[in-house]
Amino acid sequence: QVQLVESGGGLVQAGGSLRLSCAASGRPFSSYGLGWFRQAPGKEREFVAGISWSGTSTYYLDSLKGRFTFSRDNAKNTQYLQMNSLKPEDTAVYYCAAGRSGALPRRIGDFDSWGQGTQVTVSS
Repeated sequence: QVQLVESGGGLVQAGGSLRLSCAASGRPFSSYGLGWFRQAPGKEREFVAGISWSGTSTYYLDSLKGRFTFSRDNAKNTQYLQMNSLKPEDTAVYYCAAGRSGALPRRIGDFDSWGQGTQVTVSS
């Protein structure tokens, strides 16, 4: 198991930016892929982005391409989600997650550990 702690959420105006961070402990950080999910009120949890253990392979939800950037720093055991040009529909609780292997995770079943979530609210 991996322990994950998110930070960096908050309230921002539409068009603004936020950077989420997620610090990990437990299994060696460079041994697993990572991901970000989000869940808006009344909606199912949505897979936002994924990254392989090396950071060379990434996945983004189509609607987020060009606005969100997922990165990882294996030396700091930390992953980041840079969110630019935020829209009110990006409002949700954002969760980081750790994959079961080092491959690029592509679905919820590829993950086995979750953070507690951080709220992102985008006002119009």
